[in-house]
Amino acid sequence: MRLIGLAVILAFNLLAALGAEGQPTGKAVRIGYLLLPPLAEKPSVERQAFLQGLRELGYNEGRDIIIEYQSAAWNRELLPDLAAELVARKVDVILAAGPQATQAAREATKTIPIVMVVEVDPIESGLVASLSRPGANVTGFSANLPGLGGKRLELLHEAVPSLSHIAVIWSPSNPAATSEWRETQAAARSLGVTVESVEVRGANDFVAALPKIVRGRSPVAILMIEDTLTYAYRPILAEFTLKNRVPAMVAGMAFAEAGGLMSYGARMSDLFRRAAHQVDKVLRGAKPEDLPVEQPTKFELVINLKTAKALGLTIPQSLLVRADELIQ
Repeated sequence: MRLIGLAVILAFNLLAALGAEGQPTGKAVRIGYLLLPPLAEKPSVERQAFLQGLRELGYNEGRDIIIEYQSAAWNRELLPDLAAELVARKVDVILAAGPQATQAAREATKTIPIVMVVEVDPIESGLVASLSRPGANVTGFSANLPGLGGKRLELLHEAVPSLSHIAVIWSPSNPAATSEWRETQAAARSLGVTVESVEVRGANDFVAALPKIVRGRSPVAILMIEDTLTYAYRPILAEFTLKNRVPAMVAGMAFAEAGGLMSYGARMSDLFRRAAHQVDKVLRGAKPEDLPVEQPTKFELVINLKTAKALGLTIPQSLLVRADELIQ
């Protein structure tokens, strides 16, 4: 009887182990979540997508995982200290949301795995060695693909066909931004519009450039190429363009949500959901250097109709039906 009982117990334990295969086990793991934007009380779409991805994998926040949030509230100079704080807390992995957060995290640690989600070219920005073999302790997702710069200009021109002059804000210190600037120039030639290069190398350049752009130019619009420098300027640009009645286009959806006219780029919520799977692989022992940096498969066009009305614009129906989201 004792042998039969022991066999039953062993069989039960084996079945339980098989049923738990692929599910998180052991003590709660700590995930550092480093981001440049403010950490709103209501989670952003991206943060919700990341948490949803973790739930899909069987993680339960507070039981299986503890997430340590560190937000710079748009003050990028705080990021190094915040990254160092996560390292001091000995988190098991860092999710770096955005290029500047990724840069700060990789400078703070060479051992803790980092999963990034960025809207820039990670190779040209120096974040990884290559997409297939990122090297070191960084992997993740890049929303940057060739051709998107020209596509954004085309969409902006389609929204406002009367445009003849478009100012392009970009940072020449970034090779990836230089490539996108060339794409934008090519698209402008095919559309017959003039593009003006507005080079920025820091906050002072950006603040000084905005009034000059709208002075004596009509009609005018702004397109900003995002990289590790200009990423932080999205809310400032949104506020400026709304106040000065200037149509503008940027990659990230957050720009349109902040009051900018339009955004077009990878669906970041999808990348953050997929980032949860990368985090899971790392927690199970995969090395970041062996996990290829993945690229987007879904893109979204967002139009702020409230801003369009404030600018006195009527967005063509052909564009409205193609929009993935219309902000009323």
